[in-house]
Amino acid sequence: MKKHLLTLCCITALVLSTLYTRAQEAQDTLTPAVARNSFDIEALKRIKLSGYIQAQYQVADSAGQQSFNGGNFPAGTDKRFAVRRGRIKFQYDALPNEKGISTSEYVMQFDVTEKGLTIKDVYARFTDKWIGWFSLTAGMQNRPFGYEIIYSSSMRESPERGRMSQIIFPGERDLGSMITIQGPKTSSWNWLKLDAGFFNGTGARGPGLDASDFDKKKDFIGRLGISKSTTNEKIKYGLGVSTYIGGFRQDQSNSYKYGTDSNGVKAFVIDVKKADVATDISARKSIKRNYLGADAQLSIDWLIGLTTLRAEYIQGVQPATSVSSASATGPATSTVTNNTTAVIQDTAGNFQTVITGTTSTTVASDLYSRNFNGVYFYFLQNIMQTPLQLIVKYDWYDPNTDVKGDDIGQKVSADENGVAAKATNSTDIKYSTLGLGLAYRYDANIKFTAYYDMVTNETSANVPGYTKDLKDNVFTLRMQVKF
Repeated sequence: MKKHLLTLCCITALVLSTLYTRAQEAQDTLTPAVARNSFDIEALKRIKLSGYIQAQYQVADSAGQQSFNGGNFPAGTDKRFAVRRGRIKFQYDALPNEKGISTSEYVMQFDVTEKGLTIKDVYARFTDKWIGWFSLTAGMQNRPFGYEIIYSSSMRESPERGRMSQIIFPGERDLGSMITIQGPKTSSWNWLKLDAGFFNGTGARGPGLDASDFDKKKDFIGRLGISKSTTNEKIKYGLGVSTYIGGFRQDQSNSYKYGTDSNGVKAFVIDVKKADVATDISARKSIKRNYLGADAQLSIDWLIGLTTLRAEYIQGVQPATSVSSASATGPATSTVTNNTTAVIQDTAGNFQTVITGTTSTTVASDLYSRNFNGVYFYFLQNIMQTPLQLIVKYDWYDPNTDVKGDDIGQKVSADENGVAAKATNSTDIKYSTLGLGLAYRYDANIKFTAYYDMVTNETSANVPGYTKDLKDNVFTLRMQVKF
């Protein structure tokens, strides 16, 4: 009996030992797997998906009018439904290191509307792993100039940026590389920020269009700003100064600058003749595009609700064409039609010239440098603790500060050197816009905005169609949904 009991105890001990060993092996195998899964889950949690849709209905003063409120209206149309923006954004922030610094960020953002699919942002940002003060951002990104350009369209109170912002910074984004210097949120110097970088200067040009550069000239953009608040955060304020130093290559065309003709009439006079443009592309002159801007913001949270004031002023030199003051997104060209003719004799014996063929040739457009300025002011008032907000915005854009009123469009003759001068035209007309709106926040994700833009243009007796103010006001009713 004792012998059988001893045998049973030995067998039991052997089985228990084997089970413990296998359990330990299983545990040793499972621990790394669990750790890997936890790491993968944590990494997936770092991916952020966000976006918003802005659906709107607009009514214009006149059919087919030119507009900077969502684009020109089609011919014969004064009312329209549109998806102004349909954004979806993917963002990944790397896990913080042992010092709490996330050293990399990756962003891709797309815009989907009835007009097609557009890439808005594609960039990577790398931050130093030691103190977290220095970052490098490379790719398609916002140009770091001023306040309104980089302020998100989902947060902006007016439906659109001002006319000046849209003209000198089309698409807001550009391809380039930028350095940012700013202390971490825990730093006592977090209120100070410097952005500086080099960009192609061509901007983002819409669906299916190339945004790469066409010359060796790179544009420098920089902004130094502060953003501070009182201890109780009831008052917040910010200031910024920005600069843009750039330009683009002058191809086979004439370039003009502002001056007067031989009779003293204000006009564009020759600066560089087409014949003087170097045949070597790499040796051609760059036309300067320089801006200087200042911006300020103030918000006060008090008894009547949050009050916000914003303002920004920009001036500079803008090279463009005779028909537009918009920043060039590539070599400026125009199409010239050439007719082939022949002299024939008709049945009555008479000779006449007839057109036997037509050919079209694309040529470089002449360039015109203009001194410009512009400004915008925002007054925003939350109505106490209600979800309503009053919006008042005023802006102006003067594409040519050297000429006013009836001086625009005057007939010109040769300049002092005997070269034909070019007259100013509707491109040199100043515009101002007063916008009034009311926003209603239904909840944290949904906002409704009713907004009316009243546009006033400078008049001139010498510019056909601009002898009086144009009928180009626009009413916008918009619903925005964010996620």
